[in-house]
Amino acid sequence: MEVENIKKEFPIFKQKINGKPLVYLDSANSSQKPKSVIDRISSFYETEFSNVGRSVHSLAVKATNRFENTRDRVQKYLNAKYREEIIFTKGATEAINLVASSFGKKFINSGDEILITELEHHSNYVPWHFIRQEKGAKIKFAEVNLNGEVEIDEIKKNITNKTKIIAITHISNVTGAITPIKKIVDIAQEKNIPVLIDGTQGAPHLTLDMQDLGCDFYAISCHKMYGPNGLGILYAKKKWLDLLPPYQGGGGMINEVYKDSISYADTPTKFEAGTMQTAEVVAFSESINFIEKIGMKNILSHENKILEYGLEQLKKKNSINIIGEPKERGSILCFTIKGIHPHDIATILDDEGVAVRAGHHCCQILHEKLGLPATTRASIGVYNTKEDIDILCKAIDHCKKVFQI
Repeated sequence: MEVENIKKEFPIFKQKINGKPLVYLDSANSSQKPKSVIDRISSFYETEFSNVGRSVHSLAVKATNRFENTRDRVQKYLNAKYREEIIFTKGATEAINLVASSFGKKFINSGDEILITELEHHSNYVPWHFIRQEKGAKIKFAEVNLNGEVEIDEIKKNITNKTKIIAITHISNVTGAITPIKKIVDIAQEKNIPVLIDGTQGAPHLTLDMQDLGCDFYAISCHKMYGPNGLGILYAKKKWLDLLPPYQGGGGMINEVYKDSISYADTPTKFEAGTMQTAEVVAFSESINFIEKIGMKNILSHENKILEYGLEQLKKKNSINIIGEPKERGSILCFTIKGIHPHDIATILDDEGVAVRAGHHCCQILHEKLGLPATTRASIGVYNTKEDIDILCKAIDHCKKVFQI
């Protein structure tokens, strides 16, 4: 796998930041876009644009076909059983909100329990909080261990006969812990409890097979998969989509509308109200092409090598504390430096051309558990190299020198 050739496919790396080559270590926040994706968005607007699923003129038919072709591509990529199990959303956040709202309205009542974990991003907590407020349900948190991961026994301990759904992250965006999803799904299925997976960090880095995982819902953020912003995917088993009420109302998701009654379209259209983000959906096919051309196994192997090298180099640095030591870690390196606020670290690293994220990464509950207001996060993508890690380490040395540490 020739990383330098891959990197050339990303126009953004031609520029310099503060006079230095860009070292982008913020892919967990949002990945950069290959030229094929950028060009596909442009070409669609230049030569093919029309709204989908409405008109019968040539442009509209062509745009609709392109849109639906991407649905077929996603179905195949995820190994979903039916194409109708693929719902396009604004992002993983909306995908989770869709499930929380629709499932919560129909199946959750006062006293029922929703099981999540202390690892969760706010997007997989706040929507369930809304249901807690609306329905009088209870949210239970499976606790993280000292390694920053959630153990199977902790999940088992928190399941009761009142548990209505389990909602859990695939990879923590703080500790990098890879959750044993398949084992959790097996346990849940024995008790007929549906499982939602927040795959925001999992989808860009792991091979996905919905038939193998067996989960009921899987939320994806396309902009972290070298794809367009403003686009997400919800995989949901058809049996649930047929049962759940619509999430939003408007054009496109209806069958017939009368003054005294309304009937809804079949899935997936029932959950795709209003004007869809057609160009982004069409361009996401190019993101899949990009990933498949390299091969997810090759991507994972490469990222693991960079991750291991990063861990090795950072552990050599005095006063650096790496957050979490999970048995299986995704491409996440969160750390603190004693005596320097994470936002100051990120600011000084940016002066050196190194892009990282600082804050609680929308995981305030986990940071509170760790006794930290914030951390600095370096996250790895397919375009990163060992040289990027070396530059990160030199920038950290500079940061420590500035603060005389």
